[in-house]
Amino acid sequence: MIRRVILGSLMAIVLVAAAGQARAQVSVSIGINLPGPPQLVAVPATPVMYAPGLAANYFYYGRQYFVFTNGVWYAGAGYNGPWVAVAQEYVPRPILAVPVQYYRLPPAEWRHWRREGPPQWAPAWGRHWKEGEGRREGFREERREDRREGHEDRRGGPRG
Repeated sequence: MIRRVILGSLMAIVLVAAAGQARAQVSVSIGINLPGPPQLVAVPATPVMYAPGLAANYFYYGRQYFVFTNGVWYAGAGYNGPWVAVAQEYVPRPILAVPVQYYRLPPAEWRHWRREGPPQWAPAWGRHWKEGEGRREGFREERREDRREGHEDRRGGPRG
C-alpha cells in the first residue's frame, strides 16, 4: 500500500513537471534578440512607451512589452520575451491607440492612413473591438492598480 502511494506521488510529480515544460514551449521566436533593454521613449499624451532605436513595432505598457509584426500582436514580461501571441481583444487599448507614426515598421497597407492617428483596427477586427466590449474596463483598472503599486512613472514607463 505504501509503495503504491509513493509510486503515485512520483508519477504526479513527473506529470506536473512535464506539464510545466509543455507550457513553456508555447512562446515563439519573433526575431527580438536584444543584448540589453532598449531605450524607451514616451509616446506623447499616452501611458505607452516605444523603442525608436529598434527596427520593430516595440512598445511597453502596464509592465509588459508588446511587439506588432506580420499582423499579429505578441506580449512578453521581459524585453526579450518570451513572446506569446495575443488575441486582439486582449491587447490593451492604450497600445492600440498609439499613432501610426510611432510604428517603426508599419504595414504597407497603412501608408495612406493619417500618421497622427491610430491604426484603423476596427474594420479588420470587427464591431466588438470598436464598441469596446470585453476587457476595456479591465485595462483602466490595471492602470490604477499599477499607479497604486508605484510601478509606473508619470509617463507610463518602467521605473528605474
